Amino acid sequence: MILGLGVPELVIILVVVLVIFGPKNLPKIGSALGKTVKNVREGMEEGEDEKSAKKPTASDDDAVEVVADEDDADADVEDTQFCGECGAKNPAGAAFCSKCGHKLGE
Repeated sequence: MILGLGVPELVIILVVVLVIFGPKNLPKIGSALGKTVKNVREGMEEGEDEKSAKKPTASDDDAVEVVADEDDADADVEDTQFCGECGAKNPAGAAFCSKCGHKLGE
């Protein structure tokens, strides 16, 4: 029993769909319906992931002190660090990635 429908009701619905769309179009309709259901499920899972994922905030224990050398020729390279998770550029003193929230320096 699916959604309160028994086997006779499902057979009647399938016969009506077959008459309306024809046997040649049923695979196309089934494929489109399957893709739609898949996309809806993925969208719902992404929404749940966004709700449950909290971006971490830097605490005093996680803070990193940065000392810049003015004489260093590679100052531009030291001013940024890259996230190991998503590869985004971040300021050298950042404790967490500004794009994905991953803890930097791990």
